[in-house]
Amino acid sequence: MTSDTSPSAPSTASPLRVAGAIAQLAALGVVGPAIFSLLFGLLGLGIGLLPVLGIGLLFLVAFVYAIFALGWLEAARVDGLYAFGLAPHRVRSSGRPGFGGFLRTLWLQTIDPSSWRGVANAAIATILGWVVLLLAGLAASGIVLVFAPLFAQASAVSLGRTDFAVPLAWAVPVGLLAALVGAAGVIGLGILHGIISRAIIVPSREAQLAEAARTSSVQREGAVRAADVERTRIERDLHDGVQPRLVSVGMTLGLAQQKIDSDPDAAKALVAEAHTSTKAAITELRQLARGIHTAVLDDRGLDAALSALAGRSVIPVQLDVRLDGRCSRDAEAAAYFAIAEALTNAAKHSRGTECRVVVRRREPGTLWARVEDNGVGGATVMAGGGLDGIINRVLAAGGEARIDSPAGGPTSVEVSIPCGS
Repeated sequence: MTSDTSPSAPSTASPLRVAGAIAQLAALGVVGPAIFSLLFGLLGLGIGLLPVLGIGLLFLVAFVYAIFALGWLEAARVDGLYAFGLAPHRVRSSGRPGFGGFLRTLWLQTIDPSSWRGVANAAIATILGWVVLLLAGLAASGIVLVFAPLFAQASAVSLGRTDFAVPLAWAVPVGLLAALVGAAGVIGLGILHGIISRAIIVPSREAQLAEAARTSSVQREGAVRAADVERTRIERDLHDGVQPRLVSVGMTLGLAQQKIDSDPDAAKALVAEAHTSTKAAITELRQLARGIHTAVLDDRGLDAALSALAGRSVIPVQLDVRLDGRCSRDAEAAAYFAIAEALTNAAKHSRGTECRVVVRRREPGTLWARVEDNGVGGATVMAGGGLDGIINRVLAAGGEARIDSPAGGPTSVEVSIPCGS
């Protein structure tokens, strides 16, 4: 795999970055062995205790997320040192509810390549750190050897803590050579660390293009499915709601027309009934149009739109929205749709008495929302259903959705959408 070596890529060999790399390598040479001992300990306990009532599974889960944490820390360390502009390292999620969804999420996290790249880079950096400490010790011993003739009483001086004895007459040239070799080795390893980190941590141009193509494909599929689900919903609402009501209005007006001469009072009553049904049909059409596009969302933002949505909800909604600005229209529309659909599902199926909606703008540039009810749980994602529509709408906006609904409740729907999507 070739790394990106374009002219605009940041230099890893500048003096400040090399000095920072040397300091970090020395630190990793000290703490790195402890970190990897912990990882191997979790893995060993997980495998060893697996037959004991499955207790080992807890240690294996801890091992998977410890791998993620190390990968995240390593990516943050490297990006902070070299400013590669790496994408945020996030926990993988299947977006599926229940225990099966958790197992799928765990598997996705286990095979997450970015986490394992971080672990590999940390392992190599730890080894380089050991060598840096040895070379730094060699350089320090060489400096001491240079000044040995000023204080040495014996005819020979040892190099550092080794048994290698250097005659006092050769102490200065040998000390200078050791100091130069140690210093050059430390600087060389600092430069090598940047090269290796770029090769391992930074995705290649081909990998970036492949990931962009995969993301685009997922978004396209999500958009197609979301549009299909939305079209099905509109057709169902029109067929089951507005259309029969309008047919009834037409029939009622037809009866009124027949009775207008023979029984004017009955005709007036029929016209009044048709008028009432027409107003109800207009209300349903307005609600249907609001489900397709909410004007207040464009005019006043997500906070105001969600306040209006909570006010119309069948079950009480506790709304907690804290946004420090507007996101893109697509991001706000996707979040609004997800929250509206989650509230609708809660009202229809959860048998809950209240919902809590929390919306935040998280760094870096992510619109995050969570809807939770206190219902009976047990919600499943079915093709063409409301939860399926949420997942596809969020995927189409480049985000992620996670639905958790264990039997007995509560049901929670959590979405994260890029603000600029």
